[in-house]
Formats: sequence, C-alpha cells, structure tokens
Amino acid sequence: MQGVIPNQLISKMIEDAEITARPAVTPAQIQPASLDLRLGDVAYRVRASFLAGHGARVEDRLQEFEMHRVDLTGGAVLEKGCVYVVPLMERLALPAHVSAVANAKSSTGRLDLLTRTITDGGTEFDRIAPGYTGPLYAEICPRSFSVLVRPGMRLNQIRFGIGDAVLDDAALRALHTDTPLVDGDAVIDEGLGFSVDLRLPDTTLVGYRAKPHTGVIDLDNIDHYEPSEYWEEVHSSNGQIILDPGAFYILVSREAVTIPPQYAAEMAPYLAMVGEFRVHYAGFFDPGFGHASAGGSGSRGVLEVRCHEAPFVLEHGQVVGRLVYERMIEPPTQLYGADLASNYQGQGLKLSKHFKS
Repeated sequence: MQGVIPNQLISKMIEDAEITARPAVTPAQIQPASLDLRLGDVAYRVRASFLAGHGARVEDRLQEFEMHRVDLTGGAVLEKGCVYVVPLMERLALPAHVSAVANAKSSTGRLDLLTRTITDGGTEFDRIAPGYTGPLYAEICPRSFSVLVRPGMRLNQIRFGIGDAVLDDAALRALHTDTPLVDGDAVIDEGLGFSVDLRLPDTTLVGYRAKPHTGVIDLDNIDHYEPSEYWEEVHSSNGQIILDPGAFYILVSREAVTIPPQYAAEMAPYLAMVGEFRVHYAGFFDPGFGHASAGGSGSRGVLEVRCHEAPFVLEHGQVVGRLVYERMIEPPTQLYGADLASNYQGQGLKLSKHFKS
C-alpha cells in the first residue's frame, strides 16, 4: 500500500508512539494530510544555515555554529536577515517503511519567513528518511519582516507517506478528465502547471510587494495589521509587471485549483530557465482544497515570488510553477475547509491571516 497518510492514521501513529511530543500532540495540530509542528522554548542564533550530515547530530553541530541563545518562553523577536535553529516539541520514531516531508505552513510562506526542517543525520532540508528516529528542528530565517514568536507556535508541518505516491502525467490527465483540477485548460508536464494572473477583474491591483523597513509582526495577532504599513500595492494596466531584484511579492495564480478528497498536492518550482525569479512555495495543498465536497469551487494558489539578480518582466499567463498530486492511502476523515477552520478556502489574492482584510 503506497500513499500519503491521512489524519486518522496520523492519530494512530501518535497512539503507537511513532510520533511523540512534550507536551502531547493536540487534535488541532492534525490536518487532513499533515501534522503541524510546534516551536520549543529556545532559539539558537547561528552563523549560517547548515545540515547535520551523515552520522552527525544537530545538537553537536549547534555547538559549532551557535552565536547565542534566545529564550522564547516570554516571547522573543527573530530578527530579519538572521538564521535561527529551534528544537521542535515533536519527535519521531518512524517505521522502516514510512518517510516524511516537511514544509512551511501557508501563513509562514506569505510572510517570507523561510522555515525548513532539519534532522539528525539529514543531508536534505525538509526530507526525512524512512525509519528516522530522533528529534526535529526548525531552521528559521525571516527574510522580509522581523517576527515575534512563542513556544507552541506552528510555522511548519510534516506529511507522512509510504512509497511513491506521486501521480505521473498520464494518471494526472485521467484524473483531470474525471474530476477537473483547474477551471481552464490543464497544462500537464511533470505535474499540473499554473500561471500568474496579472489581469484581475475590475481592478488594476495584481499583487503586493513587501516594504523594506517595517515593524515587528507578532504571529499570534490575527486580522490585526494594516497592510499598507508592511506592503506596497502592485498595479498593472497592461498585464505585466517588472520584478525588482531582491524584492518579495505576493501574487495569485490564474487557475482556480481543486484537490479531490482522495488526493493531496505539493507546490513545486517550475524550471530555472523561465526567468530571474523563484516562486517560493508554502507547499502542501490538503485534500478538499477548493473542492465542492468541502464547500469550495476552486481556490487560487497564492504565489510567493522573489526576484534574483536582474529585473525581470513577468507576463500575464506565464507558467511559474506546478502542482504535484499524490494519492492518499485512504481518504481523510476531515477535509480542508469543511471540517477545519481554514483561512484560505476559496481564496483569491490574499495576504497572510495576520493582516486586516
């Protein structure tokens, strides 16, 4: 049996002590196809990002790279441009046939808050080998805004799986024929391609650009901050914008996407050759995202875009990323947007939940 492990089997993994935590995992952490991970009570400010490497422990490498420690128990600011490593509350003891993939949560990505998971013996970010037993750590690098964090905050999430669950292009075409995955023509090439929308109806507003000098964002404050204090509006009257090197943008996909209940999806970058930019990806799309059974009628993907060395003209309809669909081992008993309080079901162009609508 191959596929992504759904919420009811994640609960079983917790019962079987394959996932443990101090304090114990709460039901609110369990998503349809993933588990939210919680920050512990200390952050290590480090000189540089690192991976543990074969046979090494993160704890030992911290002694090599640590600059100072930050106590998070009363809340602490993680400064823009700095790199921190935070031990997480959760720990794994995976069976030999179960692997895992981690990714930033949607709100984390929309704040340009680079958050990646590292493990003992790890040689890749966010990829956890079958049978891994040991602690989990979050590497956090605020890119656009300094943030105030506390223990228990959930910045990233982890998805468990058995074997290769990815749909190839033939299977994806068949699924789209049976259950349309986008509201227009499907561009299928190593996943479902999606493009940028720079002609939104009845407005010239097409996105937001992070301001370079702003105040701190307390991640516990929801619907709190004035967007204009942190973001510049990006307008276009001709279906194109010029991306500035080093700038961070929030844009939106032209396609409204659907994830059927028996599938999950991961956003992946497109080809490096498409231009001098990268679409950052918060990552997981849970079963039910944009699906009618969960109260959706297609939901657009929010694009977190950073331009690299040279200014680049982005055109309406340009393909900028792809969705890789994966089979669930069995349909989850809860769906995104139906059984959960979901901030982004039915979304269009939308900043993170911390900003006033």
